[in-house]
Amino acid sequence: MKEIQGRPLPLGTTMIGTAVNFSVAVPQEKECQLLLYRAGRKRPCAVYEMNREIGEVRYLALEGMEASGYEYNYRIDGQIVIDPYVKAIAGREVWGRVSDIQKHEVRGILYDRDYDWEGDVPLCLPYHSVVAYSLHVRGFTKHSSSKVKYKGTFQGVVEKLPYLKDLGINQIHCMPVYDFEECQRYRNYWGYGSAYWFAPKSSYAASKDAVKELKDMVKACHREGIEVVLEMPFTEELSKQTMEECLRYYMIEYHVDGFILNPQIAPMDAIYADPILKKTKIMVHRTDFQTTMRRFLKGDEGMMDSVMHWLRHNSREDGIFNCITDQNGFTLNDLVSYDRKHNEANGENNQDGPEYNYSWNCGAEGQTRKKAVVSLRDRQMKNAFFLLLLSQGVPCILAGDEFGNTQKGNNNVYCQDNPTGWTDWHKLEQKKNLHDFVKQLIKVRRSHPVFWPEEEMRGIDQVSCGVPDVSYHGESAWQVPREVFSRQLGVYYSGAATGGEDCFVAYNMHWIDHSFALPALPKDKKWYKIASTEDGVLKTEELLKNQRMVVLKERTIMVIAGREEHGRDNKKGRTDVVSA
Repeated sequence: MKEIQGRPLPLGTTMIGTAVNFSVAVPQEKECQLLLYRAGRKRPCAVYEMNREIGEVRYLALEGMEASGYEYNYRIDGQIVIDPYVKAIAGREVWGRVSDIQKHEVRGILYDRDYDWEGDVPLCLPYHSVVAYSLHVRGFTKHSSSKVKYKGTFQGVVEKLPYLKDLGINQIHCMPVYDFEECQRYRNYWGYGSAYWFAPKSSYAASKDAVKELKDMVKACHREGIEVVLEMPFTEELSKQTMEECLRYYMIEYHVDGFILNPQIAPMDAIYADPILKKTKIMVHRTDFQTTMRRFLKGDEGMMDSVMHWLRHNSREDGIFNCITDQNGFTLNDLVSYDRKHNEANGENNQDGPEYNYSWNCGAEGQTRKKAVVSLRDRQMKNAFFLLLLSQGVPCILAGDEFGNTQKGNNNVYCQDNPTGWTDWHKLEQKKNLHDFVKQLIKVRRSHPVFWPEEEMRGIDQVSCGVPDVSYHGESAWQVPREVFSRQLGVYYSGAATGGEDCFVAYNMHWIDHSFALPALPKDKKWYKIASTEDGVLKTEELLKNQRMVVLKERTIMVIAGREEHGRDNKKGRTDVVSA
């Protein structure tokens, strides 16, 4: 190998013709050496002094080397370090095994393999069309009940794509997939903290090629019409420049469709302005929707204004997505089963995890056989899915919530790399009714454009049809229930603004029954019930006998659609109705 004049940028390793360029940021007062290893070996075969510098960047290039046959590290003032811009890592293929960098057990891979994308490009789905699903790549399929061949890996996610597509999902949110250190005082199962941001996690690959397998996963998702969004929380010590470069890299190299960022850390203005990322979804997680809907679900007073806002808020402008549950907090099953967190198994004396979950156990803490409590919990979970899937922002379902996955009251499973933190697919068989309900409710959402308009509704008559695009009602039509004690709300969506049917959604989160006066429809249309958490079984659409009023039992939600009488589309066999 011959040392030649290299380049200071880009940082990391790059191919320059037949040469490999090495560039790394090092304080001026420190010595820096490049260590080369034969692939798979733990002793350097060559050492090069990194003497060329511009500013605080050291660089050199080596010609005449077959990149795939070598690995590398740097030695800075006697300490062996991995390149912060490393694209792939050797020596960390086994999850949970401690590897010592100082003993050369972990090395950077000079990855130069071509990949056939077969014409794949990011999907660029419209924001308003998205139904998202949040998962942990390892935990999603690690449980024995997942029945996949490659458990806990990128390939395991691919094996579950038919399930996700059948459910109605077209975007997945992945918790950290970059190479982080899981072996800490408490197991870092989630993957937050310092990391090698540019390298996909080796132990998430069934083979030793995490780069190829992450690309395979993205390509397979795109084939099924599913976008891939990566959570990239970053850390405060990371430079803003590196964050932006990292996002560009995953978008270009891995065809990633979007990112979930922490706006307190990431340089949001620069990212929004970046021309490479202009068509990439830049998303942020806020708890406003979550807190509002959790409180409304359990029957808190004084929630009407917030509920009305979040039912119609559009996600496109601010990148917010809606979720009632996420990894930080209870699962949906636990949200309706526990008043208090139960994190004793974490080893921190139950002091970790959020204190305020706005949960309600429905009358008994934890597991119970009381039929009334079990029935109420089941209805409350379905109510939660109504609140999520009939709101007009991007809805995001936490993996397993659609079949009642539980963490046994643990609201902070960051260190629970075990069945507590994994998705238990046994629950799919036990809660098939809930799963089917969610699947049908997603279909209801998709078949009624009023629930996913491209532009946020404004509460005015935008198309001169005689009624506002959205309006709010109480027990009397056209009268908003603003009393602090109100726990019931009717929302009327005009189909004229979106090209679909009129819909009226009645929410009764009170512990007593309430009636709702219905707005009058044109003479050629009637109100049909199409979805409810009240009846307990799936059934077809039902013409309301009383076209002026509906009565909802305690803690139930109903959706009705205005359509021509006898307007069932027999040719298509329309059965878009779902009940609890």
